[in-house]
Amino acid sequence: MFQKFNPKYPSVSDLRLKAKSKMPKFAFEYLDGGCNDDDNLRKNTSDLRTVELVPEYLKSSVEVNLKTKLFGVEYNAPFGIAPIGLQGLIWPKATEILAKAAFNNNLPFILSTVTTSSIEEIGKITEGNAWFQLYYPAKEDVRKDIIDRAANSGCPVLVLLSDVPSFGFRPRDIRNGLAMPPKMSARNFYQIIKRPEWALKTLIYGQPEFKTLNPYMPKGLNLSQLGKFMDETFDGRLNEEKIKPIRDQWKGKIVLKGVASESDMEKAIRLGVDGVIISNHGGRQLDAGQSTIHVLKNLKDKYQDKITIMMDSGLRNGPDVARTLAQGASFSFLGRSFMYGVGALGNLGGEHTIALIKAELRQVMEQIGCEKTEDLTKFLYQK
Repeated sequence: MFQKFNPKYPSVSDLRLKAKSKMPKFAFEYLDGGCNDDDNLRKNTSDLRTVELVPEYLKSSVEVNLKTKLFGVEYNAPFGIAPIGLQGLIWPKATEILAKAAFNNNLPFILSTVTTSSIEEIGKITEGNAWFQLYYPAKEDVRKDIIDRAANSGCPVLVLLSDVPSFGFRPRDIRNGLAMPPKMSARNFYQIIKRPEWALKTLIYGQPEFKTLNPYMPKGLNLSQLGKFMDETFDGRLNEEKIKPIRDQWKGKIVLKGVASESDMEKAIRLGVDGVIISNHGGRQLDAGQSTIHVLKNLKDKYQDKITIMMDSGLRNGPDVARTLAQGASFSFLGRSFMYGVGALGNLGGEHTIALIKAELRQVMEQIGCEKTEDLTKFLYQK
């Protein structure tokens, strides 16, 4: 562990503070913020932290094994890297850094349609092991082509995004000009000047682009036209009729991300979806919604034997992973924590954050006397 670990940053909170000092304010606030008043952003984590574990101390020995099977693949730990849009804006080459770290550590990395690296590039970095999250394209030819590209790049799992039927109302991003179309103000340029490392790396690597979408964009498209292009290209509202042809086309595993109700869970099972990720887009879409751990508590008993249930949104560290699995999820994903790591430590940030979360999770399991991740449910305190 300590080969990849920087002791100056022994917590995700430390990484967050360092990242904040190195990113332009508009980039950090895009990463760090939720929607409206951030109520659901806060609830995701605060509600998760109410989950308690009961230790069993009187044991002769405990040999912890973090390896976890998911869809027939054994991963080195029960967590992966969640999809995040515009990663290269938050920190230059963040997508590639995290994809490489996930591959090196045998963890799943989920690539977003609207991040800043292409399906093909991440496919090469991960040797065909990255998952791909699909924003539903309104045009059939675009949808079919993107799905074919994901399959040709070796992606074993297609993640269908269901929780963005409309763009979240995010006051920070509106103030910072990161709504659609984005605008760079004099204030933003001043923030860039104050962050020379970010500015230099952006200059070296070039302005962030939606690289997966480049083949479908009109030549010469400028920022003022980007909002119209996105509106015309994507139809965020999924339904059963839209998912059926994808299920027919895609030969690998399909996961529905954003499930938050019994109704959607029933439809996912009926459609033959292989798994769901209980998610609320990191608290960035619906401030009045429930926290993800609350949804998990409500749905796990009825559905965990019928479909693979995973969770993201609100997790920040190793104890949070333990809480999520103890509450009944088969696997978990974290997003902001890894981006804080890259913002703080650049090329080393992905490896450091993985090492940190694994060390924290291992300590929790050793402390409570749990040897296998699938046994964490036995240590849940039943209130």
